[in-house]
Amino acid sequence: MASISNLIQVKSEAVDFIDIEAKIVDLCKSNLKGIVDSDVKAALHDVSTQQYVKAINRLLSTGQIELLKSGTKLLYKYKDSQAASKTKGFEAEEKLIYQVIESSDNKGIWIRDIRFKCNLPMTQVNKVLKNLESKKLIKSVTSVGVSEKKVYMLYNMVPDTSVTGGAWYSDQDFEAEFVDILNQQCHKFLLQKLQQAQEMKIDPLLQRNRSYASSHEVWKYISDLGISKVSLTIKDIETILSTLLYDGMAEMIIVSDSSMDNIESGVIQKKLYRAVKPLLPVTGLMRIPCGVCPVVKNCYPGGLVSPQTCVYIKEWLD
Repeated sequence: MASISNLIQVKSEAVDFIDIEAKIVDLCKSNLKGIVDSDVKAALHDVSTQQYVKAINRLLSTGQIELLKSGTKLLYKYKDSQAASKTKGFEAEEKLIYQVIESSDNKGIWIRDIRFKCNLPMTQVNKVLKNLESKKLIKSVTSVGVSEKKVYMLYNMVPDTSVTGGAWYSDQDFEAEFVDILNQQCHKFLLQKLQQAQEMKIDPLLQRNRSYASSHEVWKYISDLGISKVSLTIKDIETILSTLLYDGMAEMIIVSDSSMDNIESGVIQKKLYRAVKPLLPVTGLMRIPCGVCPVVKNCYPGGLVSPQTCVYIKEWLD
């Protein structure tokens, strides 16, 4: 009878141990960026220290969770089977560098930051990076901010617009002509909206309200024109419209949006744009380099700064 009761007790302890592991994994899953060791202990307050340590060690050894350090705190992070299989058979340095790159998400990380976080020699970091690139686990992307600066991210990641420059860049080159065309077309649409409103025989205040167009309307107009080879978002169009605001060619107001689609998506405000005419025409002097030159007072024929040697005048005339 004693042996049967002992067997039942062992089975009960095994079931309890599996439950402890499952609870720890669930806690890590609900905190994908990692959960502090003290928070895990607080959630498992009825578990003994011996059981807790045993469960953590088993989960770490089986690769279900990983141990990270954030400042002076220890974090446990859930590690799915797919991610674990990618780093299976890796050396310690390879695994460390891969995890650092993975944590950078789609913004990527610079090689010097990898070296700093991993505390490894640059030659070893370069060697590991080349090895991971050859296995198509990571890739390097040139940042538009600094042309010669490469950042590393996971191979299947789509780079953030802060890295690629978004729709306004092609092969790290700013598409100035494309932006100018969009600027002109957005302004043209707002002018058409203004003209249509002015032709209406209605109250002046109502006429003014009718002259506004939402960023969604402008986006739809640009999309229907088919002048862009890349897919533009409403945020992209708002960036173009902001240039019209800075140039004094348009004005913007923000109003509440009660449409069901926006309420469901959490958007309760929308931006409305309206074409405006400048109060005063720009003077001719402001159109030439002399009008904004900081050393114009020192400029005279035969001087160190002179109209004959001014490269800005030459470029403007050409």
